[in-house]
Amino acid sequence: MSEVKISAEPRTEFGKGGARRTRRAGLVPAVLYGHGEKPQHIALPAREFAAAIRHGGLNQVFTIDIAGASGTTLALPKAIQRDPIKDSYEHVDLIIVKLGEKVQVDVPVTLTGEAARNTLVMHESNTLAVVAEAMHLPTGFEVSIEGLEAGAQVTAGDVQLPSGAELAVEADFVLAIITQAQTAEQLEGESAEGEGGEPVAAEGASEE
Repeated sequence: MSEVKISAEPRTEFGKGGARRTRRAGLVPAVLYGHGEKPQHIALPAREFAAAIRHGGLNQVFTIDIAGASGTTLALPKAIQRDPIKDSYEHVDLIIVKLGEKVQVDVPVTLTGEAARNTLVMHESNTLAVVAEAMHLPTGFEVSIEGLEAGAQVTAGDVQLPSGAELAVEADFVLAIITQAQTAEQLEGESAEGEGGEPVAAEGASEE
């Protein structure tokens, strides 16, 4: 994954009111910190930031050019607050990274293929924590479940990692479990049991 260069402005207004004004100006409030540096409050262009995340995912590395500052800073999104209704970014925490530095990130995992007939796939985790060089972070993993029978598991150890990356969890960390699907007869049996139960006396009936 290559870095995306993005311009930023120093942010001098704070609090909810300041954040709202920043967002109305088409910017995303953000904080840049790490490596012993004093936290910097900045504002990122909302459209450019959203486009970079859509293209590179949540682990996109940014080269941030802050107006008035000397040089640029490499940073990785650490936490992103998003408004699901407006589909907009509310706030971003960015952590400073260095060339050659290894960082831990959560990478999306996609299951491909189809398990054996009459089975269900239970997702335990849709991401996998790995450690990799900041400028070579994987964007996603694919693991085949083609033909897997009930009782099988997909674990972290089943994921093919790119060169230079390593697991941040144990190899037996479970990503998905294949279970036996209920048959139509079993479902009908449960339905019949649900409809059963103790008979109820009709209203007005004598208890003698």
